[in-house]
Amino acid sequence: MKKLLVALLVVVSVFAFATVMNPDTIVDLTIGEPSTLDPHQAYDTASGEVIFNVYDNLIEYVGSSLSEFAPRIAESWEVNGNTVKFKIRKGVKFHSGNELTPYDVEYTFERALIGNPNGGPIWMFYEVFFGDYFSLKSAVRGLTGHSWNELVNPETKEPVNDEAKQILLDFYKKYIDSKVEVQGDYVIFHLASPKAYFLNIIAQGSSWGAILDSKAAKDLGLWDGKADGWWKFHDWKKESSPLYAKEIGSGPYELVEWNRAEQKVILKAFDEYWRGPAKIKNVVIWGIDEWSTRKAMLEKGEADIAAVPTQYLDQVRGNPDLEVIEGLPSVSVTTLNFNWQVKPDSPYIGSGKLDGQGIPVDFFADKNVRLGFIASFDYQKMIDEVLNGFGELVPTALPKGFLGYDDNLPKPKYDLTAATRYFKRAFRGQLWRKGFKMTVLYNTGNETRQKSAELLADSLKKINPKFQVEARGVQWPTFLDAKKNGKMPLYLLGWLADYPDPNNFIYPFYHSDGDFGYYFGDKYAEFANKPQAFFGGKSLNQMIIDAASATNPKVREELYIKIQKFVIREGLGVPLFQPIGVRVHRKWLKGWYPNAIRPGDDYYRYYKSDE
Repeated sequence: MKKLLVALLVVVSVFAFATVMNPDTIVDLTIGEPSTLDPHQAYDTASGEVIFNVYDNLIEYVGSSLSEFAPRIAESWEVNGNTVKFKIRKGVKFHSGNELTPYDVEYTFERALIGNPNGGPIWMFYEVFFGDYFSLKSAVRGLTGHSWNELVNPETKEPVNDEAKQILLDFYKKYIDSKVEVQGDYVIFHLASPKAYFLNIIAQGSSWGAILDSKAAKDLGLWDGKADGWWKFHDWKKESSPLYAKEIGSGPYELVEWNRAEQKVILKAFDEYWRGPAKIKNVVIWGIDEWSTRKAMLEKGEADIAAVPTQYLDQVRGNPDLEVIEGLPSVSVTTLNFNWQVKPDSPYIGSGKLDGQGIPVDFFADKNVRLGFIASFDYQKMIDEVLNGFGELVPTALPKGFLGYDDNLPKPKYDLTAATRYFKRAFRGQLWRKGFKMTVLYNTGNETRQKSAELLADSLKKINPKFQVEARGVQWPTFLDAKKNGKMPLYLLGWLADYPDPNNFIYPFYHSDGDFGYYFGDKYAEFANKPQAFFGGKSLNQMIIDAASATNPKVREELYIKIQKFVIREGLGVPLFQPIGVRVHRKWLKGWYPNAIRPGDDYYRYYKSDE
């Protein structure tokens, strides 16, 4: 009887184990692939998810909290006004075998300030370190009295003369090198003023706060850590960075391969990770754009996690092998954005003229065109039929739950009569008579954005058959490149908060140096810098800086509401919806926890079990 019992226990345990497929591997099916793996270039969640798992930051969020922090590379820290001091953990190894030191931390942040790619995430460091300056070029101009191009030849990347070189050397010593200092086991950050959300900016989940292996970086040809020549490392194109498809981190996973042809990233556990090796040894992050393929692999157990568009949620509900988690709070918004000055060689503007076969490059600099497009979108249909109810309307790009959000502000409204009126006024009536032709891009596999683009195209055609919009899918990196190169006349894009403060939405979307505003072109920059009677003679850009700098919450709230009223009046883009989060994975996957700011999965926490 005892032998029989033992035999039965063995059979049961084998059967239980067999129900969990690939126990040492997680397969995560996403949409698209990373844009870059350089932490100071990456500014999208597909890139951020990989960086999150192969690098470590100084601190991390505690579980789902967006305000509590736990030690990571830093053992401890203290905040004293505008000074933040971190004690760096000893015994941490990079994947190269090099030991992480306080100097690596200093190098990382100085390399970020120097590199500062246009439209990238480093504006946040400038905000906290420099106050009124949100980029290297604006800081150089404001603090030296010279523009970047007056000091550095854009072709040779060399100073224009000896005087310019000395100005650049002095700038580094006084304004870059002084921001982050090493004292023994400590790294000290000197902020322009106390910023409560500085810890949020650098916490785990922000790729730009990931700590680089300085020795490996220098061996790869990144900044050599010296003052002389630092200017050569500013604003590289993403493909020019040696970290474009490499990593030099100390995180729980190492990069094995990024297969661009298959949109597949493969990671393996780092055996010498300071917190102990991950339970799951292998991770495959696989961009599969077709929902039917993702669904089949998830149902068969060939995948553990899959991106499920909310319109298909009913297809996985009730599956006993899947865990479906609904109603997750979000700190993101999906918006429709207008480029005021498209590059003339754009393939998405047809003839490039207002002749019925294209649009002029400054098409969206016309306020009536913007307002016409805003009134042409059926927002409620989008939420009800495409999102399956998993979204809500908000007045501007500022999501509900943030300081300055005001439900009394008018939300965007589908109104074809108003749209017709605006379009008839645009270009002195020529737009209505001649019509237009243009292409709207969406990233392939993102069916929500595809349906949004198609809804807009159908609505515009109803208003006037001469209004022709083609919705076209492209790969995620292609989409981002078209945005950064100013080729798209308008685009639909989601924005996940970098840190939980209204400035992280208002600045990127509406300031002309922000991640969105910068790519709206010179015409938008002129508009954003123009004194406005609405603001008592101040410009939109100045109002945004004033709001970010204000210390009184009531004053900040009033400023953000005023800015949003102006944004709505001028039609400076429009939010399509604030999503309500959904998560789907196999029930055997354990260790998942929600965090609204995290760019993807925290694979280190995971293990598989059928219990």
